[in-house]
Amino acid sequence: MGAIVTEALGKSYGGHGNPLHRAPSVMALHDLSIEVEAGEIFGFLGPNGAGKSTTIRLLLGYLHPSEGSATVLGRDIVSDSEEIRRRTGYLPGGIAFYDTMTGLEQLAYLSRLDGRPAPLRDELIERMELSRRDLKRQIRDYSRGMRQKIGIIQAFQADPELAVLDEPTEGLDPLMQRAFYEILEDRQQQGHTVFFSSHVLSEVERVCDRVAIVRKGRLVALNDIKELLDRRRRSVELRLAGEPPVLDGVPGVSHVHLHEGVLTCQLEGEPGPLLAALEGVAIYDLLIEPARLEEAFMEYYAPDEADIVAAEEGGGA
Repeated sequence: MGAIVTEALGKSYGGHGNPLHRAPSVMALHDLSIEVEAGEIFGFLGPNGAGKSTTIRLLLGYLHPSEGSATVLGRDIVSDSEEIRRRTGYLPGGIAFYDTMTGLEQLAYLSRLDGRPAPLRDELIERMELSRRDLKRQIRDYSRGMRQKIGIIQAFQADPELAVLDEPTEGLDPLMQRAFYEILEDRQQQGHTVFFSSHVLSEVERVCDRVAIVRKGRLVALNDIKELLDRRRRSVELRLAGEPPVLDGVPGVSHVHLHEGVLTCQLEGEPGPLLAALEGVAIYDLLIEPARLEEAFMEYYAPDEADIVAAEEGGGA
C-alpha cells in the first residue's frame, strides 16, 4: 500500500442551514484519486485556490472529507488522524510561531507538543546553518528566511516516516535551498516519503519523482516528471553547412522552417528519430532547448471556454 492513497476524495463548503436562504455549496476539492509510493518525493502543484492546502488539511485530519476516502501510512484520515500526525512531519505554508520564544525554545516546545523526541534536531540546526547565538534570539527578531529554517527543522526533527511540506523554500536564499534539497535527497535514500506542495516549478522539477497538477479542485495531470517533460514540444535550431535535411514525416517533428541556412522546428518526444534523420547532414551547430515543467504547467492552466465566457460576461457588464 502507498504512503498516501486517496480515492475520489472531495471537500465542499457551505450549502447548510435554511434551504430558502443558504448559499450554494462550493466544491474546494473533487474526486481526487492519487497514490504516493513509500520512499517517493511527490510534487503537488497548482496556483492559489486550486485545492492544494485543502488536500493537505484533509490528509492530516484537520478537515473531514465531504466525499471519498484516504489513508496515510496505512491509516484512515478520519478515524486515525492523531496517529497519522504523530508519524508525520508537517510544514504549513506561512507557518506562525510564538514571537517571544527563542528559536531553540520553539523547537523544544513543538517537540513536547507532539510528544515525540527530536533525534535529528542538532544535525538539522547545523545543516540549516543556525548558530547558538541565532537560537538564543527571540523569533520576533528573525528574518523571514530564519523563520523558514525553524519551520523546516521542526518538520524533520522527530525523524518522521512522512513529511508534508507546503511551500518549504519560501524565504530561503539559494544556498539554503540547496541544503534543503540535500535533506530531501537524504530522506529519500533512507526510505522516507515527502509530499511536496509548491508553486516554484524549477524546484519541483529538480527534486520530485512524480507530480500531480490540480486545477479548480480537480486533478488534471499525474505523471513522472520525465514522462511529462518528454511529451512537451521543444524548439530545435540547426545551423547548416550544406543541403538541408528532409524532415517531412519524421516522428515528433513539426513546424519546420528554413531561412538563410538556419533550420528551426518543434520536437515532441524523444530526439532519436530526428537525430537519425540528420545522419550525414553537414551541420555547424545543433541546439535542442530542454523541456521545462513550467511549459507543461501553463498548458494545463490555459484559460478554458468557461473562463473566457466568464471574463467576457464580467467585462461586458
